[in-house]
Amino acid sequence: MSLFAELKRRNVVRVGLAYAVIGWVIAQIAEFAFENFGAPDWVLKTIVVILLLGLPLVLLFAWAFEMTPDGLKREKDVDRSQSITSQTGHKLDRTIIAVLLVALAWFAWDKFAAVTNTRTETVVEAPAGSETQEIVKTELSEKSVAVLPFVAMSSGPDDEYFADGLTEEILNSLAQLPELLVTARTSAFSFKGQDIPIQEIATALGVKHVVEGSVRRSGDRLRVTAQLIRAKDGFHLWSENFDSSSSDTIAVQESIAEQIASAMDVVLDKRKREAMKQAGLRDVEAFTIYQKGLEVYDQAHGEIETIAGLRRANAYFEEVIERVPTFSQVYMDHSDLFIHVLSQAASGLYNAAGISDEDVAGAYPHAIADYEAAVRYAKTPATRSLTELDLAFINGNWIGLGGRIERALAAPGCDDGNWTPIIANAFGYSKNHFDRSKKILACDPRRSLSWFNSARSALRMGDKVEALRIAREGSLIAPGAWLSSTLIRALIANGLDEEARRAIADHFQDDLLALQFKALLAAHEGDQASFESFLNEYKAADPGDIFWPLIISAWGGQREAVNRMAAKIDQHHFGSATLTQIAVWCACGAPWGMDATPNFAAKLKEGSLPWPPQTTMEFPLKDW
Repeated sequence: MSLFAELKRRNVVRVGLAYAVIGWVIAQIAEFAFENFGAPDWVLKTIVVILLLGLPLVLLFAWAFEMTPDGLKREKDVDRSQSITSQTGHKLDRTIIAVLLVALAWFAWDKFAAVTNTRTETVVEAPAGSETQEIVKTELSEKSVAVLPFVAMSSGPDDEYFADGLTEEILNSLAQLPELLVTARTSAFSFKGQDIPIQEIATALGVKHVVEGSVRRSGDRLRVTAQLIRAKDGFHLWSENFDSSSSDTIAVQESIAEQIASAMDVVLDKRKREAMKQAGLRDVEAFTIYQKGLEVYDQAHGEIETIAGLRRANAYFEEVIERVPTFSQVYMDHSDLFIHVLSQAASGLYNAAGISDEDVAGAYPHAIADYEAAVRYAKTPATRSLTELDLAFINGNWIGLGGRIERALAAPGCDDGNWTPIIANAFGYSKNHFDRSKKILACDPRRSLSWFNSARSALRMGDKVEALRIAREGSLIAPGAWLSSTLIRALIANGLDEEARRAIADHFQDDLLALQFKALLAAHEGDQASFESFLNEYKAADPGDIFWPLIISAWGGQREAVNRMAAKIDQHHFGSATLTQIAVWCACGAPWGMDATPNFAAKLKEGSLPWPPQTTMEFPLKDW
């Protein structure tokens, strides 16, 4: 008898197949359970390794032993005339079929039963005279909703912050429901204080429903009015007045969110209700303070003195942390000051920015502590994946970074993480990020950064036409300096140099920003004299900075100077993160020679990451 025939007779093949199918089902169930329980990645990997190691043992056992009417016996001790291997084989066949049916049902549920909220894109012509030739329209999800800022009807010093905090708590609760597509805070709050018809707001935000309301406080008494409006006809699907004491604010917020969900035909079970409750701060004083911090935080990013503004914002964030130490997002906000300090220190700017040596020494441990807390208190697997990627990137643990990038980019929801766009575009995941950016645009269409990230990823993956379309459309809807920078890059990449020249004059009144893009255009056109003039002017205007001079010098092919600056950054403990940013902003292939940056080269090797990044346009002055 041949070996294969003997394997079949002893049911070794059937046992192996049954083990493989059952092991696959166990792994799928474990992945689902651990993801929802927030277990670390190593737990699932350990189970998979154990299952794989068990396979040869099971096969050896099936070869050596046989099931008989008298129980399990060694195969050599079994009388062949009384062997029941055929009956055992039939039982194994039935087991395999049953488990396969379970696996098929699991696959169908996982792939098709989950509710999705994607929007189908249709391209229509823009109105005559529009800057853009095409504008993407979308078929709106029936269960799409924007929660507009509730109006503060009383005039207490904190009443407006209180109303904003209540609004955000409701928004965050609804965003936990996978059935709903909820407009992000930035876009929803962009209409604050504006008297615009509901239908126009809904059209701008791409939703079919709008929640609006008002808040009035008088002493300890609280009155909240809320309504859910169908945008197409203004019909109130639900509305209610809540009269209570201020101590009942959280209960009122929860009731509003749950009643809105029910009015939109979302079936709420215990798990969903719990997720909604855990989404926000659940502390009235804390969410009022948090709104004050966010206001200062947003202002800081529009100021020249960003560091000083972030210090003021952190004073509020630290109050929130003291009151609600399990609120993940506030740690991410709090970390931004330290990331700015580290980036500027690595770029040689910290003295000019008013940053002390003590600030620099403390920034790294503070940033890591914030990110670790954000991971620890992340409420959802999606948030955890994004935050774990950020943490691994800034703390230099790049082993397995590619897998973290893939998980973060595949995570559901509208968050893009702090570092995800940079990391994805630096290390070959531009297409993945572009696909994610379209989903983010669907729920945050009034945020300039959403358009910027989408256009930049399109440019980095080589689709310069799509990048230009997105940049043009976004500039009409949510203009911003970073988006303007990508518009100019996309114009140059598409050979529209004269239009790019006009755009530089139109969008950048700041001399330094204008010089950056004048140098870019000159380098692209191969105009050595103009390029060197712009570079020297930039260096004179911003002495000490090596971040942008490195990028500009790379465009112009000044390899020795580039390597010298890159080597200096590489010595800083935040150097690898800073060099990654430089590579993405340069978009010029390899900006420096890898022998100049041994620490960065070691990180790339550690993470098995591809290098160099793709260039987005021609740089005739650069010969490497």
